[in-house]
Amino acid sequence: MSELKLAAMVENLEPLTAFIDEQLEAHNCSMKARTQLDIAIDELFTNIARYAYGTETGEAVVSVEFPDGFAEITFRDWGTPYNPLEHEDPDVTLSAEERGIGGLGIFIVKKTMDAVSYRYENGQNVLTIRRKL
Repeated sequence: MSELKLAAMVENLEPLTAFIDEQLEAHNCSMKARTQLDIAIDELFTNIARYAYGTETGEAVVSVEFPDGFAEITFRDWGTPYNPLEHEDPDVTLSAEERGIGGLGIFIVKKTMDAVSYRYENGQNVLTIRRKL
């Protein structure tokens, strides 16, 4: 398992993505899976950076491991408890104007990953995504 601890700031998305992409390349991840994982990383980390700590800046820890031909990436933060998986999926049959704001990013994550899970433990939000390499 590899792990990166960083300030939960949108500016840190690029070094986080580079860190994870390096791990994915080392494990011969397909380009399709890598692209989908990069989109998921962008969505999840950006949400932590923008919402987990309110107006403050906190930390996030992102770990990646590779069990049984899968990439498993876990995001941890100490912000406000929040389970994005509890939100109702947006109605994608509606136009963007009719649909309203919010929810589409996590919907895309749920649709492109093989598994997405959330738990709150020891004062931490813990969200894990899993995708076949």
